[in-house]
Amino acid sequence: MRTLPLLFVSFTALTQSMSAMAAPTPLTPHTAEYQVNYGDIELGKAKYTLPNAEGGIFKYRFDSSLSLLLLTDERHLLSEFTQNETQLSPLRYSQQRLGVGPNFTEQTAFAKDQGFIHTRYKDKKSKFPYDGTIFDPLMVQLQFRLDISAGKEELDYKMVKDNELDEYKFRVVGKERMTIESGSYNTVKIEVVRENNKKRQTFFWMAPELAYLPVRLTHFEKGSKQLDIKLLKYHFDETASQAVLPAEIVEKPKVPKLLGTAED
Repeated sequence: MRTLPLLFVSFTALTQSMSAMAAPTPLTPHTAEYQVNYGDIELGKAKYTLPNAEGGIFKYRFDSSLSLLLLTDERHLLSEFTQNETQLSPLRYSQQRLGVGPNFTEQTAFAKDQGFIHTRYKDKKSKFPYDGTIFDPLMVQLQFRLDISAGKEELDYKMVKDNELDEYKFRVVGKERMTIESGSYNTVKIEVVRENNKKRQTFFWMAPELAYLPVRLTHFEKGSKQLDIKLLKYHFDETASQAVLPAEIVEKPKVPKLLGTAED
């Protein structure tokens, strides 16, 4: 009888498909929405969006809209980067801030071939050497997830932010079951290392089964909880990601003229 072999083949294909769907990676197209609180006060929501790469270039977005009494703060961030195996390389980064108080923009161009990083924050321009592995504040989160999923122990990152070149270090605290409104998750607890400032503490919990998507972040000042961000909902696309082009054949980005890179 041919029925049993056909059923076996169909069952095998189905289980393989389900297995692939059940194992997203940090670069699997996805969205994640978060509730942002100041202590116990709800401020608003934030959303991360990673669509499929186009022409070998990923575009990672962050959008938030927060308010407290008469104060409002709206942010729109965009990071463009490429992938070479497990290493991400930034191309362009932008941030727009709107709301009560001064509005501002931030733009950064990573001109690796020129050996420089050109950035402008609040109309002030800066220029840094492109030396070693450097990230922007948004796509570094995906690199962190790739690294921790690969079992890396040294979680140190250099990034350009607010016209400054800073280094950030993280350490794994341990495993913890995290239960919040959206569900209960097995997580890895991470702490931001601040060797010279013990009065500030930041922890976040990442779920391995969700490709190390953060499910919660808390920030403390002098022992008092200032910021509490919790995962509301998430979605991983079931379609396969577009094949990533090798970094050497991805179209090289043009440095925006508004950054004044020619003579600065």
